[in-house]
Amino acid sequence: MLFAFLQRISQMVFVLFGISVLVFAIFFATPGADPSARIAGRNASPETLAAVRHDFGLDRPLPVQYGLLMERLFVTGELTSFVNRGEKVLPEIVAATPITLSLVLGASVLWIAGGVMIGVTAAATRGSFIDRGLMILGLVGISLPVYWLGAVMNLLSQSRWHDTWLFSWVPPLGYVALTDDPWGWFKVLVIPWFTLAVFYAGLYGRILRSAIIEASQEDYIRTARAKGLGEIRVLIRHALRCSLITVVTLFGLDFGALVGGGALLTEVVFGLHGIGKLTYDSLVSLDLPVIMATVMYGSFFVVAANALVDILYAFIDPRVRGAH
Repeated sequence: MLFAFLQRISQMVFVLFGISVLVFAIFFATPGADPSARIAGRNASPETLAAVRHDFGLDRPLPVQYGLLMERLFVTGELTSFVNRGEKVLPEIVAATPITLSLVLGASVLWIAGGVMIGVTAAATRGSFIDRGLMILGLVGISLPVYWLGAVMNLLSQSRWHDTWLFSWVPPLGYVALTDDPWGWFKVLVIPWFTLAVFYAGLYGRILRSAIIEASQEDYIRTARAKGLGEIRVLIRHALRCSLITVVTLFGLDFGALVGGGALLTEVVFGLHGIGKLTYDSLVSLDLPVIMATVMYGSFFVVAANALVDILYAFIDPRVRGAH
């Protein structure tokens, strides 16, 4: 087990190294790409370009440039923005991370709970009007664009119905830190949580229903029924448990991607300056150090989430534990 864990960690390091080299090559080593020209501005003189290259180490060999960039990002923390001169990148990442984590963690609780309820109820009532209604509801959730749903929620809660009892408690758009005001943190995020969770709850519910129905045809389910176990116990303890493998796999990918910046649309609609918004702003201004930092941040969460999923497999499905 320890060897498998160490092997997974080494794979994570290798993948992150590969991503860092690829991103560096795209923005710094591509023929015709000259970061110093963007830093110095338009119509900069050759003397100014030379001075900028020297100040940022862009006149040195590419391996040295890569090494300096990684050192400033991971070791000294002295990596600075190309656009906002002298502004350090890591404090921006640190400030944006709690916002994105708060958004995605809260939404993930809602979509996991909603997806499991939809999937289990639909599978248990397979073929009934409840099953069909839940599947239609899930399809509607998948079909609603998050930016449209967020805009509608803002229209209702911030404008049309803000003075009614239904939404009078909704604060202005923005973010309130959990440590400053826990109740204010909850109020400002509950609608973004719901908006982000609708799509994934519908998707997970439909996938889980199919997985449970497929698992119900397996031999170990027939054996459990032959032993006289109740249908609800068979469904929850056996069929659901093994069907969760699919959900856990999806959750690892989705959670890592959202924390890494995939929640951009939700952040923009609700005025949350998280990692997604920071990445978007850096791409617009081509602020390469910030792009590199946010890409590495997002890659870490995607890789770490997948590694955690591999570990959870053994606890969810006894067959995986037996294979090891």
